[in-house]
Amino acid sequence: MSPGSFKKPLLALNRLIGHQSAKNHMTKPKIGNIAALDSEREEKKLKKALEQRVKQDEKEEERRSFQQRRKEEEERALSTDPPEIAARYGTKTSDVLVETDSVQRLAANPDNAGKQIEFIARIHHTRSLSSKLAFIVFREQIETIQGVVAYKEGHITENFVRWAEHLMTESHVHVKGTLQRPPEEVKGCSIHDLEVLVESMHLVVPVKEHLPVDVFSIDHVEMDEESHQLESLASTRVRVANRLAYLRTPTAQSIFRINSGICSIFRSVLEGHGFIEIHTPKLMPAATESGAEVFKVNYFGRTAFLAQSPQLSKQLSISADFGRVFEIGPVFRAEDSNTHRHLTEYTGLDLEMAINSDYHEALNIIDDMMKSIFKGIYTRFRREIETIKTRFPHEDLVWLEKTPVFTFKEAIALLNESGWTDDHGKPASELEDLSTRAEIRLGEVIKKKYNTDYYIIDKFPASVRPFYTHPDEEDPRFTNSFDIFLRGQEITTGGQRIHKPDVLVERMKKAGIEPFGMQEYLQGFEYGVLPHAGCGIGLERIIFLMLSLGDIRNASLFPRDPKSLPEQKAEVVRLPHPEADTIRYAYDFEHGYPNLEMPTVEKLIANYGDATNTSWLDDRYHVWRHEPTGAAIGYAEENGYALVMGNPLCDPRQYNIVIRDFLKHMRKQKDLRPLWLLVSAEIEEILGSKLGWRTLSCVAEERVTIADAKKVAKKERQAEDAGVIIKEQPIDEPVPEELRKRIDKRIEDWKAGRTGRQVHITEVRPWVDMEHRRYLWAETKEGEIAAFCVLHKLSPQNGYQIKFALDFPDSPNGTIEALISASIQMLAKAGIHHVTFGAGALPEMVTGGNLDGIRAKILSKTYRTVAQQLRLVQKSEFREKFGTKNDLVYICYPFMGLGVSGTRTLIKFFEDEM
Repeated sequence: MSPGSFKKPLLALNRLIGHQSAKNHMTKPKIGNIAALDSEREEKKLKKALEQRVKQDEKEEERRSFQQRRKEEEERALSTDPPEIAARYGTKTSDVLVETDSVQRLAANPDNAGKQIEFIARIHHTRSLSSKLAFIVFREQIETIQGVVAYKEGHITENFVRWAEHLMTESHVHVKGTLQRPPEEVKGCSIHDLEVLVESMHLVVPVKEHLPVDVFSIDHVEMDEESHQLESLASTRVRVANRLAYLRTPTAQSIFRINSGICSIFRSVLEGHGFIEIHTPKLMPAATESGAEVFKVNYFGRTAFLAQSPQLSKQLSISADFGRVFEIGPVFRAEDSNTHRHLTEYTGLDLEMAINSDYHEALNIIDDMMKSIFKGIYTRFRREIETIKTRFPHEDLVWLEKTPVFTFKEAIALLNESGWTDDHGKPASELEDLSTRAEIRLGEVIKKKYNTDYYIIDKFPASVRPFYTHPDEEDPRFTNSFDIFLRGQEITTGGQRIHKPDVLVERMKKAGIEPFGMQEYLQGFEYGVLPHAGCGIGLERIIFLMLSLGDIRNASLFPRDPKSLPEQKAEVVRLPHPEADTIRYAYDFEHGYPNLEMPTVEKLIANYGDATNTSWLDDRYHVWRHEPTGAAIGYAEENGYALVMGNPLCDPRQYNIVIRDFLKHMRKQKDLRPLWLLVSAEIEEILGSKLGWRTLSCVAEERVTIADAKKVAKKERQAEDAGVIIKEQPIDEPVPEELRKRIDKRIEDWKAGRTGRQVHITEVRPWVDMEHRRYLWAETKEGEIAAFCVLHKLSPQNGYQIKFALDFPDSPNGTIEALISASIQMLAKAGIHHVTFGAGALPEMVTGGNLDGIRAKILSKTYRTVAQQLRLVQKSEFREKFGTKNDLVYICYPFMGLGVSGTRTLIKFFEDEM
């Protein structure tokens, strides 16, 4: 483009911003009322932020001081005790732990009193009786045992006792001692008739701070004086919110041992009946039960569903002639129900089998399997059950050798004969499902009449069963299906499935399920399948009812219900460099702390910066520092203008005062006309609304959310086929001098090959601020460097910038795309969520504050002409391959502050012949 071709657009721009001729560019600009940035409300917010930050720092300092104090106390105690005693206690945090005994094994037999014991356990609770005696409760999974640390001349000193009693709960300690009988039964521990006389104890895995809710408290129960019932001090909500603490309790440890035992018996019994275990997909093409109870997921732009059960896959396995199959796996139900008996994700124990003549063949196997589970659990896990009863008191399950089986009609008759009615005073119906209240009442009736907690109801109404349930041959209003009940609540649903494809299609249509989306499923029936039946059992439901846990969440490792996975609140951002925190610096400055050092610009960029701020590291930029906050603003002097680049580097709550003082400095000290470029919407709002500056955007940060980054598979394959290898410089190693020379040479080759006018805001200087940069490069099969990528660390919110991505001459096709893709993948592995390519030109201009009407329209047209002539959007089009999203940044200037002179200054600054 010839210089003359700029004349018309520049003069048009000049007229738009308020000048009548190019001569007026020397007119003093109206920066605006800087005093408008003095806001009492903003000052209060800032003061509050300062106080909060100081409190956080003081709390952290207190924690560090406490740890340091404990360490010094331990060192002092050890130094004053004789070496042979000092060797008996203290901290030993080697990663290599000695092999030790099991408390559970050695302490299970009271006859082991007098035996030496050596074990590693957590500190569950500590209690000091005097300077010479402390009791420590040790915990090893489900077992707790009391330890006695008692002063003994020449063996245990008061220092030892004091050190032991102050150990943080949940720490792991290595203990040596002797088992002995206590003077009286230790009621607070699971092991009542033995205790450990401690002879040596060392801290092997320390805990630096207390858990929000400690394990001892979350598992503690007390007797209610009025009801004489045991009541937990921690609610279910507390147990769910502090899950790790709860899972460490002997109660939870016992529950999940029983959980494991049920799965083991389920698997063993079914394998004994000729079943094989399968693993079915959890992503399904269509809802299988009820569309209102299914989770939809985005499956590469298409809709898929989380499986509500493995039902369809089990049936296809029977069609594939597997004969008898079972699965233990997750089941998802999108029921918005927050009751004590519902989960949105639970573990299903599912089985399916081909039958010869009657679905009761399956029912009999299921019945046998359930009773085998009951017998096995009560036989193998008696100690765990007794532990659970101390927190969740209940009677053992009662079942009969021959399980009572009632038809649905018979069950309804029993219920109605007991006088039960619903909330409207109506008796139960033979054609409607049982409510939870009705189920519980029926369970009470059957328990009283038949003395069993376990029974089966057969022949459920068709109206309450899925589309694939086989109808009863004699009465199609009912089905060949059953529920199994425990303590008056359903734990298992099962029955015979429809195996004839035409009948199945008809039932699907009646259920509102589109057969077209279920072709794979239907195909299994069209190809022929034997009659079959099966069931699905809720593992957590069995445990919850069997052990009377009160809430099903107590039976789930990490329970999921409608309130789980809440939206994450905006986290308090942890700055990579706390020592460069401008809030803390401002507090220290205000209070006259001596020897304050300004935070370096490099650290401020890592704390607060965006892509534009990294350009300040170039020599042509000046960096103004704000003494009261340590903040920084970068600008370049050009033809009487201050070209200010990007947001101030500071906490956003300090923007007003930093901008205010900077503009005063520009007006009084420098006499420069400010043009503020490439700023966020937050800065645009301050300059436009408070100072009345004119604002527009023709540039955007081109960001990629790493989780949504697009693949460039074709380009990657081209590079791979050409033998290109991507290499990465380890972050903890300096870049070898030989590699730097090779890359520098290729950069010179790249510069020599550049043609035409280039528009940029930074120079190619890869070896600046290497502490905050990552380096990747691509090599050809001959060992030639074909492309080079530099990533620069930005603020935690902004992630990284792809500072440079250089495709060197004669590189194989697809090399630069493969290198950028590898860089994004590397950031993903490092847990980074965002990356930006930096600023890219927009095809159209967006007007901001104080620009409107005909002036804005003509300005927009002028910009479009310049953008097309300079091909400004060429880079942006390339970057779109990776899924970039535009985040507008703004150009801001005061009234009468731009003009032809300012426009020429901008263009001159951004141009470079390379």
